[in-house]
Amino acid sequence: MRKKLRSFLRRALTEKLGVNRDAKLIDHYLSETVGPKKLQLGCGRNYLTGWLNSDFYPRTSDILHLDVTAPLPFSEGVFDYVFSEHVIEHISYPNGVLMLRECFRVLKPGGVIRIATPDLAFLINLYRADESSTQPREAIQQEFLEFFLANEIKDRSNNAPIDLDVYLINKFVRAWGHEFIYDEKTLKYVFNDLGFTDVVRRDVMESGHTALQDIENIDRKPPGHIALETVVLEGSRPI
Repeated sequence: MRKKLRSFLRRALTEKLGVNRDAKLIDHYLSETVGPKKLQLGCGRNYLTGWLNSDFYPRTSDILHLDVTAPLPFSEGVFDYVFSEHVIEHISYPNGVLMLRECFRVLKPGGVIRIATPDLAFLINLYRADESSTQPREAIQQEFLEFFLANEIKDRSNNAPIDLDVYLINKFVRAWGHEFIYDEKTLKYVFNDLGFTDVVRRDVMESGHTALQDIENIDRKPPGHIALETVVLEGSRPI
């Protein structure tokens, strides 16, 4: 049912916005932008100035309609940077590999990709076998657990009337259309397998590249929560 609805919405969106509109957005950005060419996949509300912002459901007319589960509508080697935050977990693992392969293709030699996504290790680290554990959670972990159970999931009273970490873990894996939650080793494996080099983990909002600094949308959750739940990897297309 979900796939049929997405297909219907995709067709309706295409008819409403038109292919020409997207082609014009792409042409205008690539021909008029001075300096590095930067592509954001799945921008949501995180519109970045100076980037070609794209989303499956564009919120404004200057955002490109783009489906990351299909080949990207760009020639090879046109972007200096590609960034995607909390998108890849919403598609299947094979589609995630396709998305990263297409990112590799559209990057210039020497271009850099930055992917931010929920970290499975963060979920595992929240779990405690019982409440008398000799390894209490860090303060930010406990705060995240309590905030999530109180605010993020509306059906808690029917499914988990007490504040259990196992409930958060189960819901986090399935909620918001999540399909595959990565950890660092799995995401790094895909990067390396596709040919990316200089693959490194970065902290949220931090990078060795100026263009990739301070670009995550950390204000959508309480302070520290995005950094806690997220793994960020960068890699380069070889020169």
